[in-house]
Amino acid sequence: MANTANLSFEFFPPKNPGQMERLEQTRARVEAFQPSYYSVTFGAGGSTRQGTLNTILSLKRHGTAQVAPHISCMGFDRGEIDELVRTYRSLGITRLVALRGDMMSGYGTLGELAYASELVAHIRETTGDHFHIEVACYPEMHPEARNPSSDLDHFKEKVEAGADGAITQYFFNADAYFRFVERCRKAGIDIPIVPGIMPITNYAQLRRFSQLCGAEIPRWLAYRMLELSDDKPALAELGADFIADMCRRLLDGGAPGLHIYTLNRAQATLAICENLGLD
Repeated sequence: MANTANLSFEFFPPKNPGQMERLEQTRARVEAFQPSYYSVTFGAGGSTRQGTLNTILSLKRHGTAQVAPHISCMGFDRGEIDELVRTYRSLGITRLVALRGDMMSGYGTLGELAYASELVAHIRETTGDHFHIEVACYPEMHPEARNPSSDLDHFKEKVEAGADGAITQYFFNADAYFRFVERCRKAGIDIPIVPGIMPITNYAQLRRFSQLCGAEIPRWLAYRMLELSDDKPALAELGADFIADMCRRLLDGGAPGLHIYTLNRAQATLAICENLGLD
């Protein structure tokens, strides 16, 4: 497969110089795949606000791809959001990932904007079309949603508020993605929906993440990962082969790109891209 896939990679703000060095090493290695952008996460309640900004500055200084900060409305008033957006705009940022975000422990209020759709609408009202705005969606349903239909309605609200594209929560079943996209198109949602891809590196960590976000791990895969949990090379090989096969099917089936959650580590991400034949 030629390097025609539209790739983007997600990073989280490092907590210390050693983690920052590892992120930079990962960024340098994945840059060979000519990503369209890097996204940078934003901690619950804005807990990594300065770290997010420092990571953005580092990626802009050393990398060549666009940088897309995550921005959350949870725990913030409009003035604080406007200040953050102005900062990003002054840095030449033209892409954002707009999310509701998680409530940080100890916060007493949600913030003036309670939903991602309200955040998207506010950014559009105050900045026009300056930003390309990505939002989140859930092929296997948001864990807080009442049912798949209400979840789809919430997604449509974000699109109608002005979202340009969407990144899915990760999943391990390509059919879940294809069925979700089909339902979106029937509902009149026509923006690009990019699959979010989670590398497989650590069974216990992945199981914990998946329980929190509602991503289903196929039973056979869970048992196989558990069996290989003490054999890191074998687990890495299983993960790279399985995820690459799924990505190949997604791209062949019309997915507009891949958004890879790197966890700031290069090896598993590189293995997926190499297995796909990207160079």
